[in-house]
Amino acid sequence: MSSLPAGFADRIRLLKAPSRSAEGDASAIEGTVKEIIAQVRARGDAALADYSQAFDRMVPEQLEVSMAERNAAVAALDPQTRADTEFAIAQVRAFAEAQLATMLPLEVETLPGLHLGHRVIPIARVGCYVPGGRYPILSAPVMTLVPAKVAGCAEVIACLPPGAHAAMIAGCHMSGADRIFRVGGAQAIAAMAHGTETIPAVDKVVGPGNAFVNEAKRQVFGQVGIDQLAGPSEIFTLADDTGDAAMIATDLLAQAEHDVRTRVGLITTSAELARAVVVEIGRQLATLSTADVAGQAWRDYGQVAIASDEQAMLDYSDFIAAEHLQVHTREPHATAGRLSNYGSLFIGPLASVVYSDKCCGTNHTLPTMAAGRYTGGLWVGSYVKVCTHQWLEPAGVRAVAPPAARQSATEGMEGHRRAAQLRLDLLQMKN
Repeated sequence: MSSLPAGFADRIRLLKAPSRSAEGDASAIEGTVKEIIAQVRARGDAALADYSQAFDRMVPEQLEVSMAERNAAVAALDPQTRADTEFAIAQVRAFAEAQLATMLPLEVETLPGLHLGHRVIPIARVGCYVPGGRYPILSAPVMTLVPAKVAGCAEVIACLPPGAHAAMIAGCHMSGADRIFRVGGAQAIAAMAHGTETIPAVDKVVGPGNAFVNEAKRQVFGQVGIDQLAGPSEIFTLADDTGDAAMIATDLLAQAEHDVRTRVGLITTSAELARAVVVEIGRQLATLSTADVAGQAWRDYGQVAIASDEQAMLDYSDFIAAEHLQVHTREPHATAGRLSNYGSLFIGPLASVVYSDKCCGTNHTLPTMAAGRYTGGLWVGSYVKVCTHQWLEPAGVRAVAPPAARQSATEGMEGHRRAAQLRLDLLQMKN
């Protein structure tokens, strides 16, 4: 896995190359997920019970979490955990509200009598998948549910695995979920996409999950909207000779403990820093309690690239389009202004990915596997539709009808030509 993409062979040198490809093989699980979706669509709640038993080794007495259970989960939270969750919710809400304020309705008269515009319309019903995973990620429900409520979605439901920690139920409740269901995996995506006797069909499914969840989202897309297809987490740091090896190593390992397939990397113009980071990662792994996960991610997917100059560093970063991109350079804001492809940008050494992962306010559900080349991450705009409209006065018809009719005639679309000409003819008759 040491080969470099075309155009970088003479500009980038890999001090450490990943030993495995980060690209998953969806075909290996495609058939399994297809069958799960078909069964849930045909058998509804009964299929969900069967899959809960098969995959989670438990079948909840009730799929929906009752309000009493929700309140009990919140009451059971450690006071500091509750306060920290409330802090995260407040931060994410504040940023989502600020983002929504930039999305304004539009009315413009582009020609006399030709009025065009758009409205910002909340999606009616959204389903948020809240993963179980290796750790109970308490910020996960905050990131998917809070922006949906800020956007004004009429109903926001949450699905999480039946064995999920009670604190995750509390997080869903505190983040504003209208309904919470105990169902996980691909079967949860199928239930939200097609509906069952208990779980309503939604208009859009959002939220990260494992490979089965990801594949299920891919297969139901079209029946419902989805936010994105997310792979394992990623973090890259850009640094010059001012970078701090210990800090960079700490940040890379922090993200690496998410999963053994986490993709971590350093791109630097300093060979000395590159070597120091490799040494520091080895030193820190010796005392890291999650080294069994972080160490494997580093061994299999870790990358340290030495760039011939600053432009090569920036170009290689834009090629990778990392989910999380930290900038540790002498002038980090200037460097950041020259970057285009990333999920979320962390400018300067004080901006750690961990802050965004947990509570600072930006969303941690971000594009991976180079999707940052064409999209950003989950945000309040993911929960609304921007829908255009138009209305015409007589002057507007006189301006647009002739070219519309002529173009239709050129194309041989007689029905279109008649529809374009009809209103113009009516106006002329009135005159």
